[in-house]
Amino acid sequence: MRKHLLSIAAVGLLVIMQGPARTVSQTSQNNSQQKEVAPDVPDAIQVPAGEEVVLFVHASGSQAYTCQAAAGDKFSWVLKGPEAELRDRNDKVIGQHSAGPTWKLKDGSEVTGKAAAQVDSLDADSIPWLLVKVATNAGKGSLAKVTTIQRVHTKGGKPPVEGCDASHRDAESKSSYTADYYFYAPAK
Repeated sequence: MRKHLLSIAAVGLLVIMQGPARTVSQTSQNNSQQKEVAPDVPDAIQVPAGEEVVLFVHASGSQAYTCQAAAGDKFSWVLKGPEAELRDRNDKVIGQHSAGPTWKLKDGSEVTGKAAAQVDSLDADSIPWLLVKVATNAGKGSLAKVTTIQRVHTKGGKPPVEGCDASHRDAESKSSYTADYYFYAPAK
């Protein structure tokens, strides 16, 4: 009887040990095969049909502005460019976002783009959501085939309301911001 109980206990322990290992393996395999889902956005910044999300990043940094002369005797804050870290879904820094606008990843790939459309952010105190058309691609990494980018879920980043006048010509100001960027390429 005792041998029988030990055999049952050994089999039970073996099942317990093998069960989670198989589940972890299956979970890892499923996660690597999951594709990013495009965000829900207004029609004005929808990507063209036939493109799919190939990369998601979360940006955190600042939007830099310069006080410039405008029409007449007026002055206004003009965007100099973003300065932000790009992080993946695991919060790992994978690149930088800078003036151009340019997105450069540690894998050696890089894109520059030009805003094609925008809509107001859901947060009135934040910079707009954008649809960006890629102008140039470089490198062979994740951004190599990217053709379109969306900036969504923005928080902050607007220029100051005051402080730009003749006595502050060429002054710079930085506004903290965060945003999510979705990178698209033609579907395979």
